[in-house]
Amino acid sequence: MKKSLAALGTLAIAFTAANSHARDISASGDIGTTGIGFHATIPIKPNVNARVGLGYLGYSYHGRTNDMDYDLSLKAKTYDALLDWYPNTGSSFRLTAGVAYNGNRIDAQARPNSSGSYSIQGNTYDAASFGKVTGNVSFNKFAPYLGIGWGRPKTEKTGWSFATDVGVLLQGSPKTTLTSSGCTAPAPMCAQFSSDVAKENAALHDEVSKFKVYPVLRIGLNYRF
Repeated sequence: MKKSLAALGTLAIAFTAANSHARDISASGDIGTTGIGFHATIPIKPNVNARVGLGYLGYSYHGRTNDMDYDLSLKAKTYDALLDWYPNTGSSFRLTAGVAYNGNRIDAQARPNSSGSYSIQGNTYDAASFGKVTGNVSFNKFAPYLGIGWGRPKTEKTGWSFATDVGVLLQGSPKTTLTSSGCTAPAPMCAQFSSDVAKENAALHDEVSKFKVYPVLRIGLNYRF
């Protein structure tokens, strides 16, 4: 985390140093796997730009482990600081690196089967008596970003231009928390249910481990002031 904070601080300094180029600032709106977003771009050198921005996406879907079905809600929220390097001064192709404050999370709620029961670890529990099974999945708060892209804000006059980002957000191994609540069965049975839910938490972790690397694909429209 210290390295991520240092990187973010370095980029902040770069933006401060670029204040003399404030007249060249451009803004962009974008849409993609990080949701609906906004970025501001300031040139640092002829072939280097700095960007800061944010994005938000809400997405609901169904998932499954070996034992249980889930209603899952992904909330992707990022604030990033990026550096774009153009290998060729006159080209729109760029290499991008940076860091993001990562607010991505997944909320989960177990779905009873067609008979209104949960089946966990070979045991069957009536959902009406054993309550709800809910949890969430969280990731590292600071995540490196690596990617490529196409597009370059205009440098000689005001106007519009297109941009695309393709990359990955390295958000690390997910952390899962799955618990039960509202059990009205006898206490020993509730204790057994809680024990099985704890074991199911490990299975949920395996299911969401593919989100260790979050894919980024954005299409944006720039405007230079």
